[in-house]
Amino acid sequence: MSATAPTESKPAESKTGAPPVDTITIKIDGQTVSVPKTMPDPLTGKPIPTTMIQACSMFKVDVPHYCYHPKLPVAGNCRMCLVEFGTPAMGPDRKPLLNPDGTPKINKSPRPAIACATPISSAMEIYTNTAGATEMRKAVLEFLLINHPLDCPICDQAGECKLQEYSVDYGQSQSRFVEEKVHKPKRVDLGPRIVLDDERCILCSRCVRFTKDIVGDDALGFVNRGSYNTLTHYPGKPFDNNYTLNTVDICPVGALTSKDFRFKMRVWFLKETKSICTSCGTGCNTVIGSRENLMYRYEPRENDAVNSCWMCDYGRLNYKWINREDRLTEVRLREKNGTYQSSSWTAALREISDKLNNVPKGSAAIIASARQTNEELYLLKKLADKLGAITDSIPRQGAGDKLLLNPDRNPNTLGSQLIGIAPKQMGSNIPKIADGIREGAIKTFVVFGEDVTKHGIDPTLLRSLDLLIVSEILPNETTALAHYVLPGTAHAEKRGTFTNIKGRVQRFIKAIEPKGNSRPEWEFLHELVFNVTGQNGFATIEGLFNQMAAEVPAFKGLTWARLGDLGASVPF
Repeated sequence: MSATAPTESKPAESKTGAPPVDTITIKIDGQTVSVPKTMPDPLTGKPIPTTMIQACSMFKVDVPHYCYHPKLPVAGNCRMCLVEFGTPAMGPDRKPLLNPDGTPKINKSPRPAIACATPISSAMEIYTNTAGATEMRKAVLEFLLINHPLDCPICDQAGECKLQEYSVDYGQSQSRFVEEKVHKPKRVDLGPRIVLDDERCILCSRCVRFTKDIVGDDALGFVNRGSYNTLTHYPGKPFDNNYTLNTVDICPVGALTSKDFRFKMRVWFLKETKSICTSCGTGCNTVIGSRENLMYRYEPRENDAVNSCWMCDYGRLNYKWINREDRLTEVRLREKNGTYQSSSWTAALREISDKLNNVPKGSAAIIASARQTNEELYLLKKLADKLGAITDSIPRQGAGDKLLLNPDRNPNTLGSQLIGIAPKQMGSNIPKIADGIREGAIKTFVVFGEDVTKHGIDPTLLRSLDLLIVSEILPNETTALAHYVLPGTAHAEKRGTFTNIKGRVQRFIKAIEPKGNSRPEWEFLHELVFNVTGQNGFATIEGLFNQMAAEVPAFKGLTWARLGDLGASVPF
Protein backbone atom coordinates (compact mmCIF):
# COMPACT_ATOMS: atom_id res chain seq x y z
CA MET A 1 0.00 0.00 0.00
CA SER A 2 1.41 3.38 -0.92
CA ALA A 3 1.65 5.86 1.91
CA THR A 4 0.31 9.38 1.47
CA ALA A 5 0.32 12.44 3.69
CA PRO A 6 -2.96 13.20 5.46
CA THR A 7 -5.14 15.83 3.89
CA GLU A 8 -8.03 17.92 5.11
CA SER A 9 -11.13 15.85 5.72
CA LYS A 10 -14.06 16.00 3.32
CA PRO A 11 -17.15 17.79 4.60
CA ALA A 12 -19.00 15.60 7.05
CA GLU A 13 -22.49 14.53 6.04
CA SER A 14 -25.14 16.11 8.23
CA LYS A 15 -28.07 14.03 9.42
CA THR A 16 -29.93 17.08 10.67
CA GLY A 17 -29.88 19.12 7.47
CA ALA A 18 -27.23 21.51 8.83
CA PRO A 19 -24.49 22.62 6.41
CA PRO A 20 -21.56 20.15 6.26
CA VAL A 21 -18.52 20.99 8.36
CA ASP A 22 -14.97 21.00 6.99
CA THR A 23 -12.63 19.32 9.46
CA ILE A 24 -8.88 19.10 9.95
CA THR A 25 -7.04 16.13 11.46
CA ILE A 26 -4.49 17.11 14.10
CA LYS A 27 -2.89 15.63 17.20
CA ILE A 28 -3.32 17.02 20.71
CA ASP A 29 -0.90 15.52 23.23
CA GLY A 30 -0.58 12.44 21.05
CA GLN A 31 -4.33 11.95 20.48
CA THR A 32 -5.50 12.13 16.87
CA VAL A 33 -8.64 14.24 16.56
CA SER A 34 -10.76 15.89 13.88
CA VAL A 35 -11.45 19.56 14.46
CA PRO A 36 -13.66 21.99 12.50
CA LYS A 37 -11.57 24.08 10.14
CA THR A 38 -13.39 27.25 11.16
CA MET A 39 -15.39 28.54 14.11
CA PRO A 40 -17.87 31.45 14.31
CA ASP A 41 -16.37 34.81 15.21
CA PRO A 42 -17.72 35.80 18.67
CA LEU A 43 -18.76 39.23 17.40
CA THR A 44 -19.84 38.80 13.79
CA GLY A 45 -20.65 35.10 13.65
CA LYS A 46 -18.64 34.79 10.43
CA PRO A 47 -16.33 31.76 10.12
CA ILE A 48 -12.72 32.32 11.14
CA PRO A 49 -9.88 29.77 11.46
CA THR A 50 -10.07 27.54 14.53
CA THR A 51 -7.31 28.24 17.02
CA MET A 52 -5.23 25.86 19.11
CA ILE A 53 -7.01 26.75 22.34
CA GLN A 54 -10.42 26.17 20.76
CA ALA A 55 -9.32 22.78 19.45
CA CYS A 56 -7.99 21.80 22.87
CA SER A 57 -11.18 22.97 24.58
CA MET A 58 -13.30 20.75 22.33
CA PHE A 59 -11.49 17.69 23.70
CA LYS A 60 -11.32 18.81 27.35
CA VAL A 61 -7.59 19.54 27.23
CA ASP A 62 -6.92 22.41 29.61
CA VAL A 63 -4.71 25.23 28.38
CA PRO A 64 -4.21 27.86 31.13
CA HIS A 65 -5.13 31.36 30.07
CA TYR A 66 -6.06 34.80 31.39
CA CYS A 67 -6.75 37.22 28.56
CA TYR A 68 -8.54 34.71 26.31
CA HIS A 69 -12.31 34.45 26.57
CA PRO A 70 -14.34 32.44 24.02
CA LYS A 71 -16.90 35.24 23.60
CA LEU A 72 -14.40 38.11 23.19
CA PRO A 73 -11.96 39.18 20.47
CA VAL A 74 -8.48 37.71 20.91
CA ALA A 75 -5.88 39.98 22.54
CA GLY A 76 -2.96 37.58 23.03
CA ASN A 77 -1.30 39.63 25.74
CA CYS A 78 -1.02 37.43 28.85
CA ARG A 79 1.11 34.64 27.26
CA MET A 80 -0.15 32.11 29.79
CA CYS A 81 -1.45 29.86 27.01
CA LEU A 82 1.97 29.20 25.47
CA VAL A 83 2.22 25.68 24.02
CA GLU A 84 4.75 23.79 21.95
CA PHE A 85 3.78 22.48 18.54
CA GLY A 86 4.99 20.83 15.38
CA THR A 87 4.03 20.95 11.70
CA PRO A 88 4.69 18.59 8.76
CA ALA A 89 8.24 18.80 7.39
CA MET A 90 8.36 19.90 3.78
CA GLY A 91 10.88 18.73 1.18
CA PRO A 92 12.60 20.89 -1.46
CA ASP A 93 9.64 20.17 -3.74
CA ARG A 94 7.29 21.60 -1.07
CA LYS A 95 5.73 18.20 -0.54
CA PRO A 96 5.39 16.69 2.96
CA LEU A 97 8.18 14.36 4.06
CA LEU A 98 7.02 10.98 5.33
CA ASN A 99 8.28 8.61 8.01
CA PRO A 100 8.94 4.97 7.04
CA ASP A 101 5.48 4.03 8.30
CA GLY A 102 3.84 6.56 5.99
CA THR A 103 2.95 9.13 8.63
CA PRO A 104 4.05 12.71 8.07
CA LYS A 105 7.37 13.70 9.49
CA ILE A 106 6.82 16.45 12.06
CA ASN A 107 9.20 19.31 12.65
CA LYS A 108 8.87 20.64 16.17
CA SER A 109 8.90 24.42 16.16
CA PRO A 110 11.84 25.95 18.02
CA ARG A 111 9.51 28.64 19.33
CA PRO A 112 6.30 28.21 21.28
CA ALA A 113 2.96 29.66 20.19
CA ILE A 114 0.15 31.40 22.03
CA ALA A 115 -2.71 28.93 21.71
CA CYS A 116 -5.40 31.64 21.78
CA ALA A 117 -4.27 33.30 18.53
CA THR A 118 -2.55 30.55 16.53
CA PRO A 119 -4.74 28.81 13.92
CA ILE A 120 -4.54 25.06 13.52
CA SER A 121 -3.35 23.50 10.27
CA SER A 122 -3.55 20.05 8.76
CA ALA A 123 -1.45 17.36 10.53
CA MET A 124 -0.32 19.86 13.19
CA GLU A 125 0.69 18.41 16.56
CA ILE A 126 0.06 20.40 19.75
CA TYR A 127 1.92 19.64 22.99
CA THR A 128 0.28 21.22 26.04
CA ASN A 129 1.93 19.38 28.92
CA THR A 130 5.61 19.16 28.03
CA ALA A 131 8.35 20.21 30.42
CA GLY A 132 8.99 23.23 28.20
CA ALA A 133 5.36 24.37 28.24
CA THR A 134 5.24 23.97 32.02
CA GLU A 135 8.39 26.05 32.50
CA MET A 136 7.02 28.81 30.29
CA ARG A 137 3.83 29.01 32.35
CA LYS A 138 5.84 29.12 35.55
CA ALA A 139 7.85 32.03 34.20
CA VAL A 140 4.76 33.95 33.05
CA LEU A 141 3.07 33.39 36.40
CA GLU A 142 6.16 34.54 38.27
CA PHE A 143 6.12 37.84 36.41
CA LEU A 144 2.38 38.29 37.07
CA LEU A 145 2.93 37.77 40.79
CA ILE A 146 5.86 40.18 41.13
CA ASN A 147 3.67 43.17 42.00
CA HIS A 148 0.48 41.34 42.93
CA PRO A 149 -0.57 41.94 46.56
CA LEU A 150 -0.75 38.95 48.87
CA ASP A 151 -4.29 39.68 50.04
CA CYS A 152 -6.15 36.49 49.14
CA PRO A 153 -7.72 36.21 52.63
CA ILE A 154 -9.61 39.49 52.13
CA CYS A 155 -10.18 39.29 48.36
CA ASP A 156 -13.72 38.74 47.12
CA GLN A 157 -12.41 36.65 44.23
CA ALA A 158 -10.84 34.06 46.55
CA GLY A 159 -12.21 30.68 45.60
CA GLU A 160 -12.93 31.80 42.02
CA CYS A 161 -9.54 33.30 41.16
CA LYS A 162 -7.54 31.93 38.23
CA LEU A 163 -4.38 33.44 39.69
CA GLN A 164 -4.91 31.33 42.81
CA GLU A 165 -5.68 28.20 40.81
CA TYR A 166 -2.73 28.46 38.46
CA SER A 167 -0.44 29.35 41.35
CA VAL A 168 -1.15 25.92 42.77
CA ASP A 169 -0.21 24.30 39.44
CA TYR A 170 2.65 26.52 38.31
CA GLY A 171 3.61 28.78 41.21
CA GLN A 172 6.70 28.73 43.39
CA SER A 173 6.75 28.41 47.15
CA GLN A 174 8.63 31.69 47.52
CA SER A 175 9.33 34.74 45.41
CA ARG A 176 12.77 35.63 44.05
CA PHE A 177 11.69 39.25 43.81
CA VAL A 178 13.28 41.28 46.64
CA GLU A 179 12.58 44.84 45.46
CA GLU A 180 9.67 46.96 46.67
CA LYS A 181 6.40 46.10 44.94
CA VAL A 182 4.80 48.76 42.78
CA HIS A 183 1.78 50.22 44.58
CA LYS A 184 -1.27 51.23 42.56
CA PRO A 185 -4.64 52.80 43.39
CA LYS A 186 -6.89 50.73 45.67
CA ARG A 187 -10.67 50.83 46.26
CA VAL A 188 -11.23 52.94 43.14
CA ASP A 189 -14.87 53.86 42.59
CA LEU A 190 -15.25 53.16 38.86
CA GLY A 191 -19.00 53.69 38.83
CA PRO A 192 -22.22 53.08 40.74
CA ARG A 193 -21.79 49.28 40.85
CA ILE A 194 -18.05 48.57 40.45
CA VAL A 195 -15.03 48.94 42.73
CA LEU A 196 -11.51 48.50 41.28
CA ASP A 197 -8.32 47.40 43.02
CA ASP A 198 -5.61 48.24 40.47
CA GLU A 199 -2.92 46.38 42.40
CA ARG A 200 -4.68 43.09 41.64
CA CYS A 201 -5.18 43.81 37.93
CA ILE A 202 -3.06 41.63 35.60
CA LEU A 203 -3.86 43.77 32.51
CA CYS A 204 -5.66 40.97 30.68
CA SER A 205 -7.98 43.56 29.04
CA ARG A 206 -11.07 41.31 29.18
CA CYS A 207 -13.13 44.13 30.71
CA VAL A 208 -11.90 46.63 28.11
CA ARG A 209 -12.82 44.35 25.20
CA PHE A 210 -16.18 43.34 26.66
CA THR A 211 -17.22 46.94 27.28
CA LYS A 212 -16.08 48.16 23.88
CA ASP A 213 -16.91 45.22 21.60
CA ILE A 214 -19.94 43.60 23.25
CA VAL A 215 -21.69 46.55 24.93
CA GLY A 216 -20.52 49.26 22.52
CA ASP A 217 -19.44 51.58 25.35
CA ASP A 218 -15.73 52.38 24.99
CA ALA A 219 -15.49 53.38 28.64
CA LEU A 220 -12.43 51.53 29.99
CA GLY A 221 -8.75 51.60 29.08
CA PHE A 222 -5.18 51.49 30.36
CA VAL A 223 -3.07 54.51 31.23
CA ASN A 224 0.63 54.93 32.10
CA ARG A 225 3.36 52.51 31.02
CA GLY A 226 5.30 49.47 32.14
CA SER A 227 4.83 48.40 35.74
CA TYR A 228 2.68 51.48 36.32
CA ASN A 229 -0.02 50.50 33.81
CA THR A 230 -3.42 50.94 35.42
CA LEU A 231 -7.02 50.35 34.39
CA THR A 232 -9.32 53.35 34.52
CA HIS A 233 -12.52 54.79 33.08
CA TYR A 234 -12.80 57.64 30.61
CA PRO A 235 -12.01 60.93 32.39
CA GLY A 236 -15.12 62.56 33.82
CA LYS A 237 -17.37 59.68 32.76
CA PRO A 238 -18.19 57.03 35.38
CA PHE A 239 -18.30 53.41 34.26
CA ASP A 240 -22.07 53.18 34.13
CA ASN A 241 -23.86 51.11 31.51
CA ASN A 242 -26.38 48.32 32.03
CA TYR A 243 -23.75 45.57 31.74
CA THR A 244 -20.94 46.69 34.03
CA LEU A 245 -21.26 43.73 36.41
CA ASN A 246 -20.32 41.31 33.64
CA THR A 247 -16.78 42.64 33.98
CA VAL A 248 -16.73 41.25 37.52
CA ASP A 249 -17.67 37.81 36.14
CA ILE A 250 -14.97 37.76 33.48
CA CYS A 251 -12.20 39.36 35.56
CA PRO A 252 -9.88 36.39 36.23
CA VAL A 253 -8.59 37.97 39.44
CA GLY A 254 -10.07 40.18 42.16
CA ALA A 255 -9.46 43.53 40.47
CA LEU A 256 -13.10 44.30 39.65
CA THR A 257 -15.62 43.67 42.41
CA SER A 258 -19.37 44.19 42.74
CA LYS A 259 -20.50 46.73 45.31
CA ASP A 260 -23.63 44.66 45.82
CA PHE A 261 -21.77 41.42 46.67
CA ARG A 262 -18.50 42.86 48.02
CA PHE A 263 -17.62 41.38 51.44
CA LYS A 264 -21.07 39.76 51.76
CA MET A 265 -20.20 36.04 51.60
CA ARG A 266 -17.35 33.68 50.82
CA VAL A 267 -18.16 32.00 47.53
CA TRP A 268 -17.34 28.50 48.76
CA PHE A 269 -20.20 28.75 51.24
CA LEU A 270 -22.75 29.46 48.51
CA LYS A 271 -25.10 26.86 47.09
CA GLU A 272 -25.42 27.33 43.33
CA THR A 273 -28.75 26.63 41.62
CA LYS A 274 -29.60 26.86 37.92
CA SER A 275 -32.39 29.35 37.34
CA ILE A 276 -33.88 31.98 35.00
CA CYS A 277 -33.92 35.78 35.30
CA THR A 278 -37.51 37.03 35.63
CA SER A 279 -36.88 40.73 35.01
CA CYS A 280 -37.82 40.79 31.31
CA GLY A 281 -38.94 38.63 28.42
CA THR A 282 -35.42 37.57 27.42
CA GLY A 283 -35.20 34.97 30.17
CA CYS A 284 -31.44 35.01 30.71
CA ASN A 285 -30.08 31.78 32.14
CA THR A 286 -28.70 32.36 35.62
CA VAL A 287 -27.08 30.78 38.63
CA ILE A 288 -28.48 31.72 42.04
CA GLY A 289 -25.97 31.88 44.89
CA SER A 290 -27.65 31.27 48.25
CA ARG A 291 -26.83 30.26 51.79
CA GLU A 292 -28.99 29.49 54.82
CA ASN A 293 -32.15 30.31 52.86
CA LEU A 294 -30.97 33.76 51.75
CA MET A 295 -30.20 34.73 48.18
CA TYR A 296 -26.91 36.61 47.80
CA ARG A 297 -26.31 37.00 44.09
CA TYR A 298 -27.30 36.29 40.50
CA GLU A 299 -24.73 35.28 37.91
CA PRO A 300 -25.26 34.56 34.19
CA ARG A 301 -25.27 30.95 33.01
CA GLU A 302 -24.15 30.30 29.44
CA ASN A 303 -26.84 29.58 26.88
CA ASP A 304 -26.02 30.62 23.33
CA ALA A 305 -29.68 30.38 22.34
CA VAL A 306 -30.66 33.08 24.85
CA ASN A 307 -28.03 35.23 26.53
CA SER A 308 -24.62 33.86 25.51
CA CYS A 309 -22.86 34.20 28.87
CA TRP A 310 -23.93 37.74 29.75
CA MET A 311 -26.61 39.35 31.91
CA CYS A 312 -27.76 42.94 32.36
CA ASP A 313 -27.26 44.80 35.65
CA TYR A 314 -30.98 45.57 35.89
CA GLY A 315 -31.89 41.89 36.05
CA ARG A 316 -28.88 40.88 38.11
CA LEU A 317 -29.77 43.23 40.95
CA ASN A 318 -33.51 42.61 40.88
CA TYR A 319 -33.58 39.97 43.61
CA LYS A 320 -33.57 41.78 46.96
CA TRP A 321 -37.36 41.78 47.20
CA ILE A 322 -37.09 38.01 47.72
CA ASN A 323 -35.40 38.61 51.08
CA ARG A 324 -37.75 41.40 52.21
CA GLU A 325 -39.03 41.26 55.78
CA ASP A 326 -42.60 42.22 54.84
CA ARG A 327 -43.20 39.16 52.69
CA LEU A 328 -46.67 37.60 52.90
CA THR A 329 -46.12 34.39 54.82
CA GLU A 330 -49.51 33.43 56.24
CA VAL A 331 -52.87 32.49 54.74
CA ARG A 332 -55.31 35.21 55.78
CA LEU A 333 -59.06 35.58 55.57
CA ARG A 334 -61.10 38.71 56.19
CA GLU A 335 -63.84 38.66 58.79
CA LYS A 336 -67.15 40.49 58.36
CA ASN A 337 -65.91 43.30 60.61
CA GLY A 338 -62.98 43.88 58.21
CA THR A 339 -60.26 42.39 60.40
CA TYR A 340 -57.98 39.62 59.19
CA GLN A 341 -57.13 36.37 60.87
CA SER A 342 -54.66 33.65 59.96
CA SER A 343 -55.93 30.38 58.60
CA SER A 344 -54.56 27.01 57.57
CA TRP A 345 -54.16 26.08 53.92
CA THR A 346 -56.58 23.19 54.33
CA ALA A 347 -59.36 25.30 55.82
CA ALA A 348 -58.88 28.20 53.42
CA LEU A 349 -58.82 26.06 50.28
CA ARG A 350 -61.92 24.17 51.45
CA GLU A 351 -63.81 27.43 51.99
CA ILE A 352 -62.64 28.92 48.68
CA SER A 353 -63.56 25.72 46.81
CA ASP A 354 -67.04 25.68 48.31
CA LYS A 355 -67.62 29.30 47.32
CA LEU A 356 -66.26 28.88 43.80
CA ASN A 357 -68.48 25.83 43.28
CA ASN A 358 -71.49 28.06 43.91
CA VAL A 359 -70.41 30.91 41.64
CA PRO A 360 -72.83 31.39 38.71
CA LYS A 361 -71.11 30.70 35.41
CA GLY A 362 -69.93 33.88 33.74
CA SER A 363 -69.92 35.99 36.91
CA ALA A 364 -66.18 35.67 37.62
CA ALA A 365 -62.97 37.22 36.33
CA ILE A 366 -59.33 36.13 36.68
CA ILE A 367 -56.18 38.20 36.40
CA ALA A 368 -53.21 35.85 35.92
CA SER A 369 -49.84 37.57 36.04
CA ALA A 370 -47.42 36.91 33.20
CA ARG A 371 -44.87 36.55 35.97
CA GLN A 372 -46.47 33.20 36.90
CA THR A 373 -45.07 29.98 35.47
CA ASN A 374 -46.50 28.09 32.51
CA GLU A 375 -47.80 25.42 34.87
CA GLU A 376 -49.59 27.93 37.09
CA LEU A 377 -51.15 29.70 34.11
CA TYR A 378 -52.29 26.33 32.76
CA LEU A 379 -54.07 25.54 36.04
CA LEU A 380 -55.64 29.01 36.17
CA LYS A 381 -56.92 28.49 32.62
CA LYS A 382 -58.65 25.28 33.75
CA LEU A 383 -60.26 27.20 36.61
CA ALA A 384 -61.33 29.98 34.24
CA ASP A 385 -62.90 27.51 31.81
CA LYS A 386 -64.93 25.94 34.61
CA LEU A 387 -66.16 29.30 35.91
CA GLY A 388 -66.69 30.81 32.46
CA ALA A 389 -64.48 33.64 33.68
CA ILE A 390 -63.14 36.55 31.65
CA THR A 391 -59.34 36.53 31.89
CA ASP A 392 -56.39 38.81 31.27
CA SER A 393 -52.78 39.54 32.25
CA ILE A 394 -51.15 42.87 33.02
CA PRO A 395 -48.76 44.23 30.36
CA ARG A 396 -45.54 45.58 31.80
CA GLN A 397 -43.25 47.74 29.65
CA GLY A 398 -39.95 49.54 30.13
CA ALA A 399 -36.95 50.79 28.21
CA GLY A 400 -34.99 48.10 26.38
CA ASP A 401 -31.57 47.97 24.74
CA LYS A 402 -29.92 46.28 21.76
CA LEU A 403 -28.25 43.53 23.75
CA LEU A 404 -30.37 41.64 26.30
CA LEU A 405 -32.81 43.91 28.13
CA ASN A 406 -36.25 43.58 26.51
CA PRO A 407 -38.98 46.24 26.77
CA ASP A 408 -41.39 43.51 27.91
CA ARG A 409 -40.81 43.32 31.65
CA ASN A 410 -42.87 40.14 32.07
CA PRO A 411 -40.89 36.88 31.90
CA ASN A 412 -43.82 34.85 30.58
CA THR A 413 -45.93 37.02 28.27
CA LEU A 414 -45.75 34.55 25.42
CA GLY A 415 -46.49 31.63 27.73
CA SER A 416 -49.66 33.29 29.01
CA GLN A 417 -50.81 33.89 25.45
CA LEU A 418 -49.98 30.40 24.16
CA ILE A 419 -51.84 28.84 27.08
CA GLY A 420 -54.80 31.11 26.40
CA ILE A 421 -55.16 32.88 29.73
CA ALA A 422 -54.15 36.26 28.22
CA PRO A 423 -55.52 37.81 25.01
CA LYS A 424 -53.21 38.71 22.13
CA GLN A 425 -53.50 42.34 23.15
CA MET A 426 -52.62 41.90 26.79
CA GLY A 427 -54.58 44.18 29.09
CA SER A 428 -57.46 44.69 26.65
CA ASN A 429 -59.93 42.85 28.91
CA ILE A 430 -59.16 44.89 32.03
CA PRO A 431 -61.67 47.69 31.17
CA LYS A 432 -64.30 44.99 30.56
CA ILE A 433 -63.58 43.48 33.97
CA ALA A 434 -63.83 46.89 35.62
CA ASP A 435 -67.14 47.59 33.85
CA GLY A 436 -68.43 44.15 34.81
CA ILE A 437 -67.69 44.77 38.48
CA ARG A 438 -69.21 48.24 38.31
CA GLU A 439 -72.43 46.91 36.72
CA GLY A 440 -72.68 43.97 39.12
CA ALA A 441 -72.16 41.31 36.43
CA ILE A 442 -68.86 40.21 37.96
CA LYS A 443 -69.10 39.30 41.63
CA THR A 444 -66.04 37.02 42.00
CA PHE A 445 -62.51 38.13 41.21
CA VAL A 446 -59.37 35.98 41.37
CA VAL A 447 -56.07 37.87 41.17
CA PHE A 448 -52.69 36.16 40.96
CA GLY A 449 -49.48 38.13 41.29
CA GLU A 450 -50.70 41.65 40.52
CA ASP A 451 -51.85 44.81 42.26
CA VAL A 452 -54.84 45.57 40.05
CA THR A 453 -55.49 48.91 41.77
CA LYS A 454 -52.51 50.23 39.78
CA HIS A 455 -53.84 48.92 36.49
CA GLY A 456 -57.30 50.32 35.99
CA ILE A 457 -59.45 48.69 38.68
CA ASP A 458 -60.30 51.13 41.43
CA PRO A 459 -60.24 50.03 45.10
CA THR A 460 -63.90 51.01 45.43
CA LEU A 461 -64.75 48.39 42.81
CA LEU A 462 -62.85 45.73 44.74
CA ARG A 463 -64.79 46.59 47.90
CA SER A 464 -68.06 45.88 46.08
CA LEU A 465 -67.15 42.27 45.22
CA ASP A 466 -68.74 39.28 46.91
CA LEU A 467 -65.48 37.34 46.72
CA LEU A 468 -61.94 38.60 46.12
CA ILE A 469 -59.22 35.94 46.18
CA VAL A 470 -55.65 37.20 45.90
CA SER A 471 -52.37 35.31 45.72
CA GLU A 472 -49.30 37.51 46.14
CA ILE A 473 -45.74 37.58 47.43
CA LEU A 474 -45.59 41.14 48.78
CA PRO A 475 -48.39 43.17 50.40
CA ASN A 476 -50.17 45.78 48.32
CA GLU A 477 -53.53 47.58 48.10
CA THR A 478 -55.19 44.62 46.41
CA THR A 479 -54.13 42.19 49.14
CA ALA A 480 -55.40 44.68 51.74
CA LEU A 481 -58.92 44.40 50.28
CA ALA A 482 -58.97 40.63 49.64
CA HIS A 483 -61.35 38.22 51.34
CA TYR A 484 -58.65 35.53 51.08
CA VAL A 485 -54.91 36.14 50.82
CA LEU A 486 -52.87 33.16 49.62
CA PRO A 487 -49.10 33.73 50.04
CA GLY A 488 -47.19 32.72 46.93
CA THR A 489 -43.50 32.23 46.30
CA ALA A 490 -40.71 33.77 44.24
CA HIS A 491 -39.25 31.77 41.36
CA ALA A 492 -36.19 31.08 43.52
CA GLU A 493 -38.47 29.20 45.94
CA LYS A 494 -40.12 26.81 43.49
CA ARG A 495 -39.69 24.91 40.24
CA GLY A 496 -41.38 25.53 36.93
CA THR A 497 -40.98 26.88 33.41
CA PHE A 498 -41.22 30.18 31.54
CA THR A 499 -41.55 30.84 27.80
CA ASN A 500 -39.44 33.76 26.68
CA ILE A 501 -40.27 36.25 23.93
CA LYS A 502 -38.56 34.09 21.30
CA GLY A 503 -40.57 30.99 22.18
CA ARG A 504 -37.92 29.21 24.21
CA VAL A 505 -39.38 27.17 27.07
CA GLN A 506 -36.93 27.04 29.96
CA ARG A 507 -37.10 25.42 33.35
CA PHE A 508 -35.73 26.64 36.66
CA ILE A 509 -34.97 24.88 39.93
CA LYS A 510 -35.75 25.78 43.54
CA ALA A 511 -32.82 27.47 45.29
CA ILE A 512 -34.28 28.36 48.71
CA GLU A 513 -37.24 27.28 50.81
CA PRO A 514 -40.46 29.35 50.82
CA LYS A 515 -40.86 31.90 53.59
CA GLY A 516 -43.21 31.02 56.46
CA ASN A 517 -46.33 29.18 55.28
CA SER A 518 -46.14 30.43 51.70
CA ARG A 519 -46.44 27.75 49.03
CA PRO A 520 -45.62 27.50 45.32
CA GLU A 521 -48.75 28.62 43.50
CA TRP A 522 -48.93 25.52 41.31
CA GLU A 523 -49.17 23.32 44.41
CA PHE A 524 -52.29 24.90 45.90
CA LEU A 525 -53.76 25.64 42.47
CA HIS A 526 -53.57 21.93 41.71
CA GLU A 527 -55.67 21.25 44.80
CA LEU A 528 -58.09 24.09 44.05
CA VAL A 529 -58.61 23.00 40.44
CA PHE A 530 -59.37 19.45 41.58
CA ASN A 531 -61.90 20.67 44.16
CA VAL A 532 -63.69 22.94 41.68
CA THR A 533 -63.43 21.10 38.36
CA GLY A 534 -62.99 17.51 39.48
CA GLN A 535 -60.02 17.20 37.14
CA ASN A 536 -57.12 15.53 38.89
CA GLY A 537 -53.64 16.43 37.70
CA PHE A 538 -50.13 15.52 38.57
CA ALA A 539 -48.81 16.32 42.01
CA THR A 540 -45.24 16.75 40.72
CA ILE A 541 -43.97 19.60 38.57
CA GLU A 542 -42.55 17.14 36.05
CA GLY A 543 -45.87 15.37 35.60
CA LEU A 544 -47.80 18.65 35.52
CA PHE A 545 -45.57 20.04 32.78
CA ASN A 546 -45.90 16.87 30.73
CA GLN A 547 -49.70 16.97 31.11
CA MET A 548 -49.76 20.62 30.02
CA ALA A 549 -47.52 19.87 27.02
CA ALA A 550 -49.90 17.10 25.95
CA GLU A 551 -52.96 19.39 26.13
CA VAL A 552 -51.66 22.78 24.95
CA PRO A 553 -50.94 22.64 21.19
CA ALA A 554 -48.04 25.10 21.35
CA PHE A 555 -46.08 22.79 23.67
CA LYS A 556 -46.77 19.59 21.75
CA GLY A 557 -43.86 17.15 21.87
CA LEU A 558 -42.14 18.73 24.86
CA THR A 559 -41.36 16.92 28.10
CA TRP A 560 -39.74 18.14 31.29
CA ALA A 561 -36.75 15.89 30.64
CA ARG A 562 -36.34 17.15 27.08
CA LEU A 563 -36.01 20.75 28.26
CA GLY A 564 -32.71 19.99 29.96
CA ASP A 565 -30.70 22.89 31.34
CA LEU A 566 -30.92 25.02 28.18
CA GLY A 567 -34.60 24.73 27.24
CA ALA A 568 -36.33 24.03 23.92
CA SER A 569 -37.99 26.30 21.36
CA VAL A 570 -41.64 26.13 20.33
CA PRO A 571 -43.32 27.70 17.28
CA PHE A 572 -45.60 30.69 17.86
